Amino acid sequence: MRTLLVTLHSKYIHASLALPCLAAYCGEECGELLIREFTVHEPREAVLAALLREQPDVVAFSVYLWNRRESFELIDALAVARPGLRLVAGGPEVSFDGPELFARHGGLTALVRGEGERPLKALLAAWAAGGEPEGIARLTLRRGDLIGEGPDGPPLADLDTLPSPFRAGLVDLTRGLVYFETSRGCPFRCSFCLSARDDRVRTFSPERVCADLSYLIDREVPQIKLVDRTFNSDPARAREIFRFLLARNRSSRFHFEIAAHLLDEETLALLDAAPPGIFQFEIGVQSTLETTLRAVDRPAALARLEEAVRRLRAAGRVRLHLDLVAGLPGEGHGDVLAAVDRVAALHPDHLQLEPVKILPGTPLRDRAGLLGLRFDPSPPYTVLATPNLDFAGLERLRAVSRLLDLTFNAGCFPTFLTALAGTAGSLGRGLDRLAGDQLEHGWLRHPISRDGLFLHLAAAVDRQWPGGAAQQLREALAYDLARCERIVPARAALFDTALAPAESAWVRDEIRREGARGEGRLQSFAAAFHHLPETSGRTVCLFLYRTRSRTGMSVEERRFCCTLSGQPEGGRQ
Repeated sequence: MRTLLVTLHSKYIHASLALPCLAAYCGEECGELLIREFTVHEPREAVLAALLREQPDVVAFSVYLWNRRESFELIDALAVARPGLRLVAGGPEVSFDGPELFARHGGLTALVRGEGERPLKALLAAWAAGGEPEGIARLTLRRGDLIGEGPDGPPLADLDTLPSPFRAGLVDLTRGLVYFETSRGCPFRCSFCLSARDDRVRTFSPERVCADLSYLIDREVPQIKLVDRTFNSDPARAREIFRFLLARNRSSRFHFEIAAHLLDEETLALLDAAPPGIFQFEIGVQSTLETTLRAVDRPAALARLEEAVRRLRAAGRVRLHLDLVAGLPGEGHGDVLAAVDRVAALHPDHLQLEPVKILPGTPLRDRAGLLGLRFDPSPPYTVLATPNLDFAGLERLRAVSRLLDLTFNAGCFPTFLTALAGTAGSLGRGLDRLAGDQLEHGWLRHPISRDGLFLHLAAAVDRQWPGGAAQQLREALAYDLARCERIVPARAALFDTALAPAESAWVRDEIRREGARGEGRLQSFAAAFHHLPETSGRTVCLFLYRTRSRTGMSVEERRFCCTLSGQPEGGRQ
């Protein structure tokens, strides 16, 4: 019997962890198992043809938020193209579906609910032996016109009984990103998360974790993303793995989802010694409104979280990705903007703001009607309205989220964002005002270049802050643009390039002096500014773009200030 284990990724760089784990556990008694990975962007006809060319007896799909529609379109097409083909669905997106799913998809043979290793192995082993599965826990099965549901059953108690999918050679290590787990479950009961249904944390042994990590490190996998819901729920265990990685790592980078309020002094001291950049922490703040955190059963330890983040930020060793969620119970538009300000003040490397998803199987989904939460019935089940936020308000916050990605997270707008916060009263208010302008004028409806973004922001600034404030914000934009892009005359619309004779002479002298250094190819651009931070009055900035072999382009800056008499007041920076 030949079984294809199939999933559709959102991006090619992703490599499945679930399918290799299933294949490793099922073993030879389930017949021949082949892992086939595609993306949701590939034409359905091409994927369908690729699957049918394999002449499978069973096709089992791993279904997630991002691929549900595409997966079931393939299931329906396979059932028509190859009558009698056994088609199985499993994964978090369908674990809480019932018999009604079989009514909508007439070709679906079986549905695996929850953790898949045990039920899938029992199902495939029965079919491979020529029998019919009976009483398999967490399996729903079609027999003719009848749909039978197996009982609920416990997941694996000892994760070490799951053979290593890495050492079995089942995980594709060529895509640049590999997912890895050291535990399953979560000790917390956040009502918007599926882990609220599984508060028992099961862990792989330290020996197993270190053996698998060594395998990946030795093969120099560029990025290893740990999918544990709360990696440091056991601080001592987390420290043991951190120490192993610090001692053993070669060139890999590691991403962890952590609870910052659980970072104790011993762990923080250990992280202080980490080489910069090899660890990235994703920290779910979600909301800074304590009543909202209580409403979603999330421990509210904001002060401890912030203290830990400040400590990590001061050490500068760990990249910090902080998450906020919009549309939670009791949270209004102003509350979300205040959260943006509070989290941005921690200076994370990445600040994410996303509307909450009302996922099937979560307690928040069960209570959505009582809480007045209205959401899209199709994946990804995004909230569309709450008692505190109508659709228009949530749409505006989505625009704020997009602007955060394009500005704060891009790292190219430090001067502008500081000026924006000062002009608008806070960063959140400033981004919100720009978001309103964007929704009115539609300048982010289509993909946009970095140059184009600067120009659109300048136009929005002119509309929103006419007068002197607009001039200051435009200058801040121009300065940031020159610091991240080489400016040529054709792209100098934001700049004041009319220089006085003394300024032009200084520019020529500096370019001559810098060119004499002979360090790579030198290009330059000069413009006058009037509102730069830490300067007073007119300042000429000379931007030096130096391109060296193997290191790319670097940007250096020189400044020239004149007194009223025309004499130079300052020089290099």
